[in-house]
Amino acid sequence: GAPSGGPGGGRGPKSTFRVLENSAPHLLDVDGESGLLYTKQRIDREALCRRSAKCQLSLEVFANDQEICMIKVEIQDLNDNAPAFPSDQVDMDISENAAPGTRFPLTSAHDPDAGDNGLRTYLLTRDDYGLFSLDVKSRGDGTKFPELVIQKPLDHREEQSHHTLVLTALDGGDPPRSGTVQINVRLIDSNDNSPVFEAASYVVELPENAPLGTAVIDLNATDADEGTNGEVLYSFSGYAPERVRDLFSIDPQSGLIRVKGNLDYEESGLIEIDVQARDLGPNPIPAHCKVTVRLIDRNDNAPTIGFVSVRQGALSEAAPPGTVIALVRVTDRDSGKNGQLQCRVLGGGGGPGAVPFTLEENYDNFYTVVTDRPLDREAQDEYNVTIVARDEGNPPLNSTKSFSVRILDENDNPPRFSKNLYVLQVPENNIPGEYLGSVLAQDPDLGQNGTVSYSILPGHVGDVSIYTYVSVNPTNGAIYALRSFNYEQTKHFEFRVLAKDSGSPHRESNATVRVTVLDVNDNAPLIVLPALINDTAELQVPRNAGVGYPVGTVRALDSDFGESGRLTYEIVEGNDEHLFEMDPTSGEIRTLHPYWEELSPVAELVVKVSDHGKPSLSAVAKLIVRALAGPLPEAGEPQVNGEQHRRPHWDLSLPLIVTLSTVSIILLAAMITIAVKCKRENKEIRTYNCRIADGSGGGKGKKKKISKNDIMLVPSEGEDSRGPLNVMNVVSSPSLATSPMYFDYQTRLPLSSPRSEVMYLKPASNNLTVPQGHVGCHTSFTGQGTNASEAPPSRMSIIQVGDF
Repeated sequence: GAPSGGPGGGRGPKSTFRVLENSAPHLLDVDGESGLLYTKQRIDREALCRRSAKCQLSLEVFANDQEICMIKVEIQDLNDNAPAFPSDQVDMDISENAAPGTRFPLTSAHDPDAGDNGLRTYLLTRDDYGLFSLDVKSRGDGTKFPELVIQKPLDHREEQSHHTLVLTALDGGDPPRSGTVQINVRLIDSNDNSPVFEAASYVVELPENAPLGTAVIDLNATDADEGTNGEVLYSFSGYAPERVRDLFSIDPQSGLIRVKGNLDYEESGLIEIDVQARDLGPNPIPAHCKVTVRLIDRNDNAPTIGFVSVRQGALSEAAPPGTVIALVRVTDRDSGKNGQLQCRVLGGGGGPGAVPFTLEENYDNFYTVVTDRPLDREAQDEYNVTIVARDEGNPPLNSTKSFSVRILDENDNPPRFSKNLYVLQVPENNIPGEYLGSVLAQDPDLGQNGTVSYSILPGHVGDVSIYTYVSVNPTNGAIYALRSFNYEQTKHFEFRVLAKDSGSPHRESNATVRVTVLDVNDNAPLIVLPALINDTAELQVPRNAGVGYPVGTVRALDSDFGESGRLTYEIVEGNDEHLFEMDPTSGEIRTLHPYWEELSPVAELVVKVSDHGKPSLSAVAKLIVRALAGPLPEAGEPQVNGEQHRRPHWDLSLPLIVTLSTVSIILLAAMITIAVKCKRENKEIRTYNCRIADGSGGGKGKKKKISKNDIMLVPSEGEDSRGPLNVMNVVSSPSLATSPMYFDYQTRLPLSSPRSEVMYLKPASNNLTVPQGHVGCHTSFTGQGTNASEAPPSRMSIIQVGDF
């Protein structure tokens, strides 16, 4: 029976019932929710099961998508039909010479009721002379038929030639029902002899599906009379069923019975043929015999496969093993081994490449197709399931039937990056917004389950949020720079990118991205030693210095790293006679010729310092090498220059570095002071502080305040090779060319550099004083230009205007 919800059943899962197969859908049905079996109209057993002794209806119900219920309904018969004969009366001619015991088949009655309500027996009445009796016999299919038997000699034809009998058919109902037919017997003169069969009954075995025209049996009946009275004709009895006449034919002359129609064991395995033989004489008395044909079953029916899909052809990949996907029923109309079946799923078994389904047998050739292992849509999204059924006949017959199962996607896969670590490189000084590279994560799921979006997880570079450094396109994973990177500040940094699908719930994964900033050769070398004035420095060497004498050392700085910061020194001009050599690594210059001063007392060497970046940047300087008069000084002897005594020679590198450091500190303090004063005049970018110097004699000269209008700014000629410079020249008198008192302050402020280098060249004399009446000035430049058109003049000279 179907499962019942019972009291409180509403709390559990809702029950469902689905009719898979119904032998009488117009008569019976099952409620899909309650499982109640009900009739749809009045059932007439006689119309439904006319020839069957047992009337049974069947339904196959699938309950709760888990189990199959087979429902068999037997239709109980009611005695609502009486036996009935084909006609109300039957006429019979019987020879008066018929011997006692002679039998004459009578017409049979039909009762559509079955069982006890069906035809039970026959009665013969109104036999006033007791000449006849009734014998009721049964056929192979269980039906009964009557025979009239002569009990006494019929020699009183002259007294009464007609006899009227009543044949009554009774059923087994309670109360019983009956039907009658009147039998009119006429006694006639007959010839002497009637035909006689060799046997009253015959049994023949014949294979089903025997070809048409196959001989079944050759009957033979003999008649002792001569002439026409001895000629015998064969025919089917008058009450032979129509089905027999459709399947067989009989030759009236020879009595040969042949196959006329298709014999089917599955329809009926036993067929009874009633044959009569009569001669051609007057008033013939027919002879009767029965031929029983037993059909031999042959394996002529292949299995029949029917299935019902439970999942409408679709199944989630999350379905556990044992999930039912279809119901299969296999039938074979053959009997015995010919009808015994074996079923399997083609390609099943769990091996490599096997389909993940198997068959489970339930009952009465019912099977369920179930999953036998977990499913993975990403491995295969659709299966073609083929059911194979094979009987055990000889030779065996088989059938196949296929159906498709589509695997539905579940969000069971997170996005997967192609790499765990992505390494991106970007040159420094890049443009904000520049594309750096891409990350890629793939999700094999479908639709929203496989749609991947990207984002950057929170993080910092130092103390700065990663969100100010890079961004990622949420759709395609492209990474962009949000700022310009400086190799000198940040050489590399890392962050994590999150990939998330759009399933519910979503799945995610992350990967690390390492950005390496590549050094770019964006800083030119800067010569710091010797101190340069207008890119020129003067070096003095004793005249009698020999080969290998150290003339001086050129030192340069480069803010770049690696090859871009590695420097090489060389002399590019002024050394055609190879009087000097320069170490390319240390920048030291030495003499090469013992008599160089005789060949070139004053040598002008152009020195170039180059880095190894791509492209290479360089700086040049002019070194004037002068030969000092006099012999090479002894140890401790002072070295003179011109009229001055020579000072002892030593390596000037360390004193120069100390001097430069001191001057830088002084200038820095001066610049701070000037910056404070410059705030008073915001409209001007230049400020000037000038005064009249005191006399060298220590007297108190008259001081005069100088206004801005007393000073004229004049551009000086020449361009420095390293870019625009802000230069101020301070002079003591109009006779500058002949005076040794000369100051030159150079404030180098390249527009592209955040730094400034201040160089100060000491005067030749340590006792330098500014004569009274001459002007000493200081200038400072504030601010940076944004382009070449706004840059200040490359050099400015301030000279005295007027007498003070």
